[in-house]
Amino acid sequence: MLRVFQTDILNPEQFVVTLELVPGRESTGRSVDTVMGIAKDAFADGRVSAVSITDNPGGNPSLSPDAIGYRIFSIGMDVIVHFTCRDMNRVGMESRTLQLAMMGMKNILALTGDYSGMGFGGQGAPVFDLDSVNLQIMIMLISKRINAAGDPDGFFTGCAVSPFKQTEGECVAQYAKMSRKAAAGAQFAITQLGYDARKFHELIGIQSYMDLTIPTLGSVYLLTPKTARIMNRGRVPGAVVTDQLLETVEGEWQDQQQGKAAAIERAARLGAVLQGLGYRGIHIGGIHRDFSTVGMILDRMARIKDQWRDFIPQFDYPQPGGFYAFREAPPAPATTPVFGLHPQPVPVVDRVLHPLMKAAHSLFFTFESPLAPLYRTICQTLDTGISGRLFLHLIEHPIKRMLLGCLQCGDCAIQHVGFLCPESGCPKHTRNGACGGSRHGMCEVNADRRCVWFHAHNRLDAQGKIKELCDGCVPPRMWELNHTSSWINFHLRRDHQSSGSEIADFCRQATCRLLADDG
Repeated sequence: MLRVFQTDILNPEQFVVTLELVPGRESTGRSVDTVMGIAKDAFADGRVSAVSITDNPGGNPSLSPDAIGYRIFSIGMDVIVHFTCRDMNRVGMESRTLQLAMMGMKNILALTGDYSGMGFGGQGAPVFDLDSVNLQIMIMLISKRINAAGDPDGFFTGCAVSPFKQTEGECVAQYAKMSRKAAAGAQFAITQLGYDARKFHELIGIQSYMDLTIPTLGSVYLLTPKTARIMNRGRVPGAVVTDQLLETVEGEWQDQQQGKAAAIERAARLGAVLQGLGYRGIHIGGIHRDFSTVGMILDRMARIKDQWRDFIPQFDYPQPGGFYAFREAPPAPATTPVFGLHPQPVPVVDRVLHPLMKAAHSLFFTFESPLAPLYRTICQTLDTGISGRLFLHLIEHPIKRMLLGCLQCGDCAIQHVGFLCPESGCPKHTRNGACGGSRHGMCEVNADRRCVWFHAHNRLDAQGKIKELCDGCVPPRMWELNHTSSWINFHLRRDHQSSGSEIADFCRQATCRLLADDG
C-alpha cells in the first residue's frame, strides 16, 4: 500500500505539498485525460505527496473520486479521497468505506459537503444522515475492525477547518468543531481558502492554545478573475475573496500574461508565508489544465521562502468588521485568545427562553433528578396503546413545534445546540457543530436565516458558557425513533443519550479540548 502522504505529513521535518483535482461530469474524454495528465506529471515531478480528488463539489454530479482516484493510485501517485455526507445515508457510507479499504485508498478527507446542487432532472435530495464528526468516528471504528481482520494499514483521515469567518460566533463554532473532529480521530487538517495572513496565524495559535497537535495544510489557489468573482459572491461555500482582493486580481489580469504571472507569484508568496507560520504544508487548488503551473509555484517558493516575513503585509485582506481571536498579528507569537469580550446583543426572547428551557431540561430530562423514577413510570404507561400517540400529538409536539420548529425526529438534540433544534434549524442537520459554509453569520443554504450554530454561540456567550459548543461528541440521529415521542424515548432510555451502539459509546468517552473558561 502507498503511504507517501501519511509518512510525509507525520514527519515534522517535511514540508508537504498536495494538489486538488476536480473531475468533470464524464467518464471518458478530455476532462478525464486532463486530470490523469496532471496526476502523472505530479508523480513524475516528485514534489507532490498526494493528489486529492473532490467529491461532487458544489453538490453537482461529477465522476466519482473513487473511480478516477483508483486509476491515479494505480500509477503510483498517492491519493486523498474526499468523502462527503451529502449523497449517501450511513449504510451507503459504510459500504463505501469498505470499498475504499479493499481498493487500498485509505487517505480520506471527511467532509460534511456542500448542499445539494442540480443533477439528473433537477436538484438532488440532500441526505446528511451523518455529519463530518460522525463520519470521522465511523471510519476510525471501521479501521479498527479491518485491522483486527488482518489488514495492518488503517485509514488516515483528515478534516477541513475554516478560520476565515467574519464573526466571533462563526470562528468559535469552527474551532469547537475542529476540537471535536480531532477527538473523533482526525489525523490531519486542510484549511478553506482565504487571503488573510492574520487568520492563518490565528488558526495555528488556536491549535496551540487548545493543545491540538494536528498537522495542518494551508490552502493556496491559482486565483483568476472568474474564480475570484465566484468566490467573492459567496458561491464557493467557505472560501473568502474580499472586494479589495477582487479589484486587485481584475486589475492584474488586464493583460493575460501579467495576470497569470501575478497569480503564480501570489500563490508562491502565500505558500512561503504558510511555511514560515508553521503550517505542515500547502494544499494547491485552481489547477485545471496542466501541471506546469504547479511546478512554477513550487520553483518560485523554493527561491523566496526565507523572505516570508516580507510578504505578510501582502495578505492583508480582512473582512469588514471581522473578528480576530488574538490581538497579536503575525509574525508575533499568539498568546491568549480574546473570546467573549464583546458578546453580541441577545434578543429578549433568547434571554428568556434559553434559561427557561435549560431549567426545564435540568428538572425533567436528567437521570440524576430525584423525580426521574416517577417520570419513567409515567412514560411506561404512556408508551402503551393510544395514550402515547395522544400525548405526542396533543401535548409534546405542539409545545416543541411552537418553541423549536420541531420536526418530530424522536431523538432530541437541542441540549447540544444551545437549546435550538439542529433538525429544523440546520439544512444539513449537523449535531456536532457548524459546517464551513456560513457567511456573515447567515446560513449557507438559507441566506436569510442565521446559522443555527452562530445563534447557539450568541446564546451561550451571553452566559459565559461557550465551552458547551465542544462538550464531547454527539452520536448521529436514531432514525428508528422518527415520529415518536422524544420525551418518552429519553426516559425509557431509547435515544442517542442511552444508546449502546459502538459510535454512541465512543462519543460518550470522547474528550474535546476547551475553548475558554466559563464566565
